[in-house]
Amino acid sequence: MTNRVGNAIQQNVKIPFHRMLAYASTDAAGNLLYTTVTTFILYYYTDVFGLSVAAAGTILLAARILDAFDAPVWGFIIDHTHTRWGQSRPYFLWMAFPFAILFVLMFWSPQLSTTGKFWWAMITYLLFGISYTGMSTPITSILPNLSNDSDERIKMNSTRMIGGNIGYFVTATFTLGIAAFLGKDNALLGWRNTAIIFAIIGFALLLFAFFDTKEINTNRQKALPIKDSIKAAKSNWPWFILVIVFVFYWLGNASRTSVVVYYAQYNLGVKNFASVLNALVMFQMVGMLLIPLLVKKFKKAHVLIMGMTLAAIGQVLIAFAGQSLIFLAIVWSIASIGTGIAVSMPFAMLSDTVDYGEWKNGIRASGFLTAIGSSFAIKIGSGLGGWAPSMILNHAGYKAGVTQSATALSAIKFSISYLPALFFIIGAAIMIFYVKYEKQESTIKQALADHGE
Repeated sequence: MTNRVGNAIQQNVKIPFHRMLAYASTDAAGNLLYTTVTTFILYYYTDVFGLSVAAAGTILLAARILDAFDAPVWGFIIDHTHTRWGQSRPYFLWMAFPFAILFVLMFWSPQLSTTGKFWWAMITYLLFGISYTGMSTPITSILPNLSNDSDERIKMNSTRMIGGNIGYFVTATFTLGIAAFLGKDNALLGWRNTAIIFAIIGFALLLFAFFDTKEINTNRQKALPIKDSIKAAKSNWPWFILVIVFVFYWLGNASRTSVVVYYAQYNLGVKNFASVLNALVMFQMVGMLLIPLLVKKFKKAHVLIMGMTLAAIGQVLIAFAGQSLIFLAIVWSIASIGTGIAVSMPFAMLSDTVDYGEWKNGIRASGFLTAIGSSFAIKIGSGLGGWAPSMILNHAGYKAGVTQSATALSAIKFSISYLPALFFIIGAAIMIFYVKYEKQESTIKQALADHGE
């Protein structure tokens, strides 16, 4: 009787602000470090570390594909984790140090031969990606166990995404300046010291998250055999659709952010404007803040489609900006509002697909389903999204640090404009198939609630 009463109370519990802040710090830490990598690593490898654009692109693709498949492994591990702290929460503590130290090693960059540099970059990039999955998978898998109320989940997820945007804002806006200040005439030293500072901040944020988050649904968290975790995905069509759409979002996002520095430096001739554009990504917060209002008026699937479409429109308009920095800033901000909606919605909706899997198959595999739905999608999407521009630039004859040919400049422009727009539009089109499953959610939640009594 106690458990039934406890669960009933948990259905209506409002999450206190300090706990929402702690949850937000997870994504703040993740984005501070991971976004430094996704935004600058291609440029760092080619124009600072000294790798060819083809070698850098190969590293991005190979490492991301390899470590993308650690997502289900981490999901299985989480589904088998049972501690007094819960299933997902302990990993904020356990993965904080590996995540931070491997980030530093990526930018440590010792003096090596060309071959040695390639393998140093490959190994550290791969290991960092694995550690990121171990840290980030619990961020999403914990959400269904922070609250049983869909509105509270959306609020928690929106707060988390705002935290992530703050982390993104810091690294995207200030990294180039901090690295230049700390390095003076030594770019490698500047990037290394910048990485150390960010790693310390990220480590502290993850510790805060561990100490001030709390899991519920512990009575429903049972050790799942691997085959049962996989069965949770059987006929879980809304989950499959959401995963595919999220891959296309990250394809678009990675392709647009990975060439910002190239576009500012070579096409505009104003390298520092890259920091301005990266700062304007904070307009994502406008989209995120609109989500609670939009989901009251529209279906969640339709809100996600709106976000992807708006992002695509903004990216296409970049092609018409020419040398106008003001127009470029405006359309980049429009696209960022769209990506703010598009990146937030799948994380919250994954919780609904966990419920669907439990209703459909009788198995609640939060770890596995959210690991594939978040970490796997991010890894595959951002890996391919970073690789595609590198191959386009390489084919167009890009050479680091020199005046680019007209062909190379056109390739950079295409990679920041039409390429991400194409990915966003495809994702929006696929999302149309999700609508019919969303109509079943209230019935599913009631069935699960009745079953739990």
